[in-house]
Amino acid sequence: MRIVLAGARGHGRWHLDNIRRLQHKGIVHLAGICELTPLTTDEIPDGAGTPEQSADFGALLDSTGARIAVVCTPIPTHTDLALTAAGKGVHLLLEKPPAPSYDGFRRMADGVAAAGTACQIGFQSLGSHAVPAIREMVAEGAIGELVGVGGAGAWARPETYYRRAPWAGRRRMDGVDVVDGALTNPLAHAVATGLALNGTTRAEDVTGIETELLRANDIESDDTSCVRVGTTTGRRVTVAATLCAERPGDPYVLVHGTRGRITFWYKQDRVLLQRADHGPEEYEFGRTDLLENLVDHLTDGTPLLVPPDATGAFMKVVEAIRQAPDPAPLPAGAWHRPPGEDRRVVPGVDGLVAACADTLALYSELGAPWAPPKEVST
Repeated sequence: MRIVLAGARGHGRWHLDNIRRLQHKGIVHLAGICELTPLTTDEIPDGAGTPEQSADFGALLDSTGARIAVVCTPIPTHTDLALTAAGKGVHLLLEKPPAPSYDGFRRMADGVAAAGTACQIGFQSLGSHAVPAIREMVAEGAIGELVGVGGAGAWARPETYYRRAPWAGRRRMDGVDVVDGALTNPLAHAVATGLALNGTTRAEDVTGIETELLRANDIESDDTSCVRVGTTTGRRVTVAATLCAERPGDPYVLVHGTRGRITFWYKQDRVLLQRADHGPEEYEFGRTDLLENLVDHLTDGTPLLVPPDATGAFMKVVEAIRQAPDPAPLPAGAWHRPPGEDRRVVPGVDGLVAACADTLALYSELGAPWAPPKEVST
C-alpha cells in the first residue's frame, strides 16, 4: 500500500524507519513525505527509496495515490490533516494525542467516520500482547477482584527539550490549543494504557477527573502532574508523571486487585504478576505494530487495535487538563539543576510518582510539600 508520511523529523523519524521496515517486507511503499522543508538525501534512510516530497499535504496525497497517511505533526494540526486525508478517502495512522481538545477530537473522529475511512491512533503500547494477557489474568481472578489502576512515569528531559519546536511545552499558541504536557504527550501512554486495563476507554466511561498540574521548568505546560479518573465501574485510574526525575526509569501501569497486583512496563512489554500464596511470576510479550495492524485491517478486515472511540476516555483527560488552571510553578527551593546537566530535578518526586500509582492518591494527598490543595474536579 502506498503511504504518505506527514512529519518525518523528530519522532517522525521513528515512523520513517518503521515504514522502511515494512517496505522491506513488501507490505507498504513510501510514496511521499510531507515536510515544510524537504528532507535531504542523508535524512532518508537507506532502503526507503526516493519518495516524492511536498509541503502541501492534500496535493501530495493526490499526486502519490496514497491509501494511507501517517500523521506525526504538531498537535494542533492533527484534526485538520486527518480530515484532509479522510476527505480524499485516505486511511490514517494518527499520532497521539489525536487532538488538543475534546471538540477537536470529536470533529476528527466524526469526520473520519462519515468519510468511511479507517483511523488508528498511535498509542503503540495498546498494540502490546501484554494488554489482552493482563485482561485475561484479571478475568480469571488471578489477583482477585479488580479495584483500580495506577500509572507512574518518572522521566527526565533537558531544558532544550522545550526548545525543540515552537509548540513544545505550550498550552496554547497564537490562540490555538496545544496542551503539550507530561500527561498528554510524552507520558500519555501511561494514561491511555491505564484506562484500557481498567476497561474504561470510551468517553462515556468517565464520571469525573481530578488534576494536579505543576511545573519546575520555565514553560506554560505541566512537567510534574497527576490525574485521577473516576469511571462508571466505580474503579479509579490514577496516573502520576514527571519529566524532572532524579533517577529516570521505565514507566509502568499497576493493576490493583483484592488478592494481588500486576505491573506492566509498557515500553518493554514486560509483566510482573504478584498474588497471594504464589511466588512472583514474570512474563515478556510481543507487540503488534499499529501500522501493520492498519494494513491488515484494510486487506482482510482485522479489527483495529486503537480506533478513535477507544481513546475517548483519554481525550476526556486531555480536555480536563486543557480546562484546568495553568500549571502552578514550583517554588525555587523545590527543584535544582544537577551539576553539569541541562535539566531541572525535583527531589523526592520519583518516590511520589510511585506512591501515587501504588495508592491511587494524588500528590497533595501524599503530603508533597509543593503540591497545592486539590486543584480541579470536573
